Parts: sequence; structure tokens; C-alpha cells
Amino acid sequence: MVTRVGRLKPLSSLGLEVVNFFQNASVKDIIPSDRAQDPTDEDLLCINDLVLFSVSVSTGEYWALKMLDSWGKFPSGVLTGNSYDLGNFDECLNTELTGAIRGKYCFLKVVPDYLLGTETGMEINIATCLPSSCRASHINNFFRKILAFNNTYSISGIDIIDSSCQTVEKEPWDKLTIALIVILAVMASIVAIFTLIDCFLRKAPNELPIVVTTFSAKANSRALFRVVESKLNPNVIDCLHGIRCMSLFWVIYSHEYLNVPNSANLNLMQLLPWAETPYASFVLHGFYSVDSFFVLGGMLVSLITLRFLDRSKGRLNVTLMYVHRIIRIWPLMAMAILIYMKLMPVVSGGPLFSGGYSGLSQCESDWYGSLLFVQNYFVNKCVGHTWYLAVDMQLFVISPIFLIALYKWGKKAAAGIVILVILLSACLFATIMLNNYSMLMKKISSNALQKMYYDTHTHAAPWLIGFLFGYFLYLNRDKKFQLNWMMVGLGWILSFSMIFTSIFALYPEAKWDTPPISTLAEAFYHTLTRIGWPLALCWVIFACIQGYGGLANSFLSSPLWQPLSRLSFSIYIWHKFVLEVNARNVRTNVYFSNYQIILKFWSDLGITILISFVLHLLIEAPLGGIGNFLKPRTKTPLSNKIPQKAIQESQEVQQIQECEVNTRSNLSSEESQVSTAVD
Repeated sequence: MVTRVGRLKPLSSLGLEVVNFFQNASVKDIIPSDRAQDPTDEDLLCINDLVLFSVSVSTGEYWALKMLDSWGKFPSGVLTGNSYDLGNFDECLNTELTGAIRGKYCFLKVVPDYLLGTETGMEINIATCLPSSCRASHINNFFRKILAFNNTYSISGIDIIDSSCQTVEKEPWDKLTIALIVILAVMASIVAIFTLIDCFLRKAPNELPIVVTTFSAKANSRALFRVVESKLNPNVIDCLHGIRCMSLFWVIYSHEYLNVPNSANLNLMQLLPWAETPYASFVLHGFYSVDSFFVLGGMLVSLITLRFLDRSKGRLNVTLMYVHRIIRIWPLMAMAILIYMKLMPVVSGGPLFSGGYSGLSQCESDWYGSLLFVQNYFVNKCVGHTWYLAVDMQLFVISPIFLIALYKWGKKAAAGIVILVILLSACLFATIMLNNYSMLMKKISSNALQKMYYDTHTHAAPWLIGFLFGYFLYLNRDKKFQLNWMMVGLGWILSFSMIFTSIFALYPEAKWDTPPISTLAEAFYHTLTRIGWPLALCWVIFACIQGYGGLANSFLSSPLWQPLSRLSFSIYIWHKFVLEVNARNVRTNVYFSNYQIILKFWSDLGITILISFVLHLLIEAPLGGIGNFLKPRTKTPLSNKIPQKAIQESQEVQQIQECEVNTRSNLSSEESQVSTAVD
């Protein structure tokens, strides 16, 4: 009887086993049985190249030794989660016998459960390198022959599929890829032309037409990096920039961990004990950063719109408001789908990069859901992290109902919104209880994730709390609250208590051997923290506005946050592109640890900021600026006839627009969208 150790022997030196096999191989050992009697020209070419490869190895020819040298082996550390031996990808692809043979890199997929005598739930991927004339069917046939231990037994779960194979010759670009590259080239050319005009022909600030400044990289860069002094107006809320950036960094950092399985990790199983640590709770509960953005989004919609409604005496063009919003978001969303789908294989490559973007099939089938902003209800989400944009857009669509109600009925409408928040929280609680849902790693299911996290009504409560907070700031915009140190201290204690409770309350339940928390307890946790987290964030903003922020306000209100804050939407859109490219571009196995993730986070963040800046200048700023042409044109009165109060109000609006611009989904200022809608 063959021992398990004996079964591993052929896998440990696959390249040599292949060479030895061809010393006595026959045609039927290579050609699948259904074609053995009548081999095709392709079959015969593969046989000829394999025999030539085997003979060339025996005679020591350099090209054949390179091909053999690039093979992988059965990887060490399988029981710690290592499922890859990547071999030498570039050595294989660059192997060539002039005019005859080129290397073809493929993964031999092996299910190791029977070999190891234990259930691992893994699939081992071993790099192979064979002549490019051979298809997966040829390779599979003779691998099964090689790995047969006797006449009656062969290993199951061994396979090579063509989609895992790569050669140095890339597939030609399809029409959509060509169209995308042409669009980017045209946009780059337009931006370059208008930038040159801006640089060499403009002498005065308002000398050139608005179309030039809309597409000028110089003008858009100046707007991006301009620092607005908060001392000019007490209504400026500087701390929003810091909150927005810190929340965005939290999102990206958490996604670094979610992206770990996309790479070839030596110790993937280390994720299991890692999930039991307190540090993991900070990462696994990163979804509260999304609630932070909903709070900011709701707050800005109500605060800015109500101020404009005051100035316009209640006139609001809702249709134009929607059109402006779509112009700001939709083009970038469409470009993101195309770039994720088509440019990944163009900009990068590697042993794990066959097939391009990991969500390619979802985008090919469900791309329209993203453009209609309903992808949060799709099982297969194209550019998955943009589900947030769908939720925020849906809440934005219904926002005029709440805005008009607040403007007309004031505190009565606010009381109605409070009741709605309570009802939505009760709905979430009932959903968890009736379906026995859980978000814990040891119990989570796709249905729970959808119904507790992706559905719009589950995040409506944080958005509405932010909306009500914006109304509170609107009512008290000129008021200074005099709080004693005990009240301020109590506010900060309660705020920090809720923040740390939200992140770490479930830490004791993270242990894999701990009995699961009851559904009732988890329902209370998710329901109350969806209210408590927004309230804690509102206190932080309130304290910073009123001068009770201390060190927190100094940090969050630093002018250094302003450029990143304006770029935050672009960073959010493109960060997953960078994370996936860098994770799958590896040539050797990587090691999972918190320190390695920190190093990767900073490098990915730096590359993302650079790419986001370039694409902001090429796509987001020019296309988003088109919405400015929809603004009503009014005659500008002579400056000496403008009342001083009107000048102050105009300056206030301009400064508010500078400060409160660009929440990640309310990407380019609710102010611009609302000012466009005001008639």
C-alpha cells in the first residue's frame, strides 16, 4: 500500500517527473482518449514539443533547463495555509527556442485532502511550465499518468484549466479596452491643451472662459491644494476634513486585511488566531467608518440646503438638483467600471493575474446595477465597495422630502424623523431576531451580510441622525453654548465609551471555542451601535465647533487634511484597484502579519493618492465641473451697490463650500448641487 509520504513524492519534483515520463511515453499517454485514434495537428505539435523539451533537458540545453527550473513543487507549509508554489513566472514566460517553442505558465491544481490524510478545504496551486503549443487537456492527461501509483489507482482532484495559463503573448485588446484607452487619451489631451492655455495665455484670474479653468490641470490643482483659513468665518467646520480622512484611512486599512486571500500567503491560517485578538476587532469593525460617512453626508445635505433655502426663500429645483448630482457621480462610476474591468491586465501582470480583475464576471453580468445605483441589492456586485454610493444616492434621492418638511414644519418634522429612526432601528432588530442573523466571523452568512449591512434601510438611521444634527447646527448657527467642564467631560466620556463599545464589545465572542453570543444580545448590539456611533460622532463635531475639542480639534482641523479631503472620493473609488493589483502582482509568497499589512497599507495608500490625483485631474474634476454650466446665470451688480450684508453672506457661502466639500459619496459638494437647484 502506498504511504501518504509516497504520494507526495511525485508532486515534490514535478519537472523531473515530466522529463522522465517522456522517456517511455506513447501518443495515447498525452492525447486524451477521445482523440487518441485520430490526433489533430495541434495534438501532434504538442507531442513533438514535449519530446523535444525532454530530450533537450537530457542534453543540457539552456532553454530547456530554464523551463524546467521555473517549475514549482508541492509547497511547504500547507497546514499553515500556504496554497501556492509560484515557481519562477518570468523565467518560464521568457523561455524560448527560437522559432519553435515558447514557455507556457500554468497552475496545476491539487486537492490535498487525501494526500495529507486530513480535511484542509484547500486547493494547492503548483506552477508548471510547458510548451505553449499544449492545451490543458494534453497536460491533464499526462499528469494523471505521471501521478498514477499503480495500474488500478490514480489521484483525483488534479487538474489544469486553460484560464490559469499565461504566455508572453498577451490577448489582443478588445474593442471596449481600445475605446477606454482612447477616451483616457482624449481626456488627457484636452486637459493638456487647456492647461497650456491656462499657463501661457491667462494674465488675470477671470480673463479666460470657464471651460478653460474647468479642464485646466493647473486650475484644478490649485483648487485641490488651496488651504482655507477657518478664522475667516465661524461657520466653517474644519474638523470634517480630518474626520473624513481618518475614516477613509480606516476603510482602506480594513480592506488590506480583506484582500489578504487574493495573494499567495505562506501562513493564511494565521488569520484564524489573529481574528481572536483585540487588534482584529478594530479591523473587523471597520464598517463603522462607513456609518461615519453617512453621518457626514446627512449632516451636509440638511445644513447646506437649509441655509440656501433661507437665501432663496424656499425655492428648490429638485430635478436640477438630481441632474447635477448624477453629472458629478455617474461619469466617474462608469469610468471606474471600465478601468477595473479592462485596465488591470494592461497595467500589470503576474502568476496570480490570469483573468484580470477578480470581479470581472460580476461586472460583465451586473454592470448596469452600479450605473443605476442599486448594486447594494445585487448578490454579485460590480466594483463591490461602491455599494456605499448606491445607498447614499438612494438616501439623497429622498432627501428633498425631509428638507422641505424641515423647512416648512421645523421641529414637528424633526420629531417625525426621530420616530422614523426608531422604526428603522426596530426593523433592523426584528430582522436579526426573526432570521437568527449574526455578523460574527464564526457565524456570518451571505444573507446576514446582505440584510444587516448592504440594504439601504440598515444605514438610513446613521444618515438621518446626521441629517437631524445638520438641522440642529442650522438652528444654532450663531449660538455659542456655554458648557462647564463637567458637562464637556461627560460628553467626551460618553462619546469615547460608545466608540470603544462599538468596536470592542464583541471581542470576548471572537474566540473560536467560545459559545456564540445569543441572537438577542447581538440584535441589541447592532441596533444600538447604529444609533450610538452617529451620536458619538455628532458630539465630536459639536465639541470642535464650540471650542471644546482640545487636542482632538487641533488634530482633526489641521489644514493638512484639506487637500486629501477634497481628493477623498477619488481615493475611495480607486483604492481597491491598487490593492488588488499589488496583491496579485507578487512573484514570490508573502507573509501575513500586522506589521507587514502596515507596510503594505502605507505603500498602497501612497500609490492610490498619486493615481487618484492624476485621475482627478483627467476625469473627476473636468467632468464634475461640467455641472457648473447648469447653474443659473444672474447679472452681477456693481460692487459699490452691493450691500455689505450681502457681501458677507456671499463670503460665508463661499467659505462653507470650501470647508464642507466632498464627503466620499457627496463627492463634490452638496453646496454646488443645491446652489444649482436653487432658482
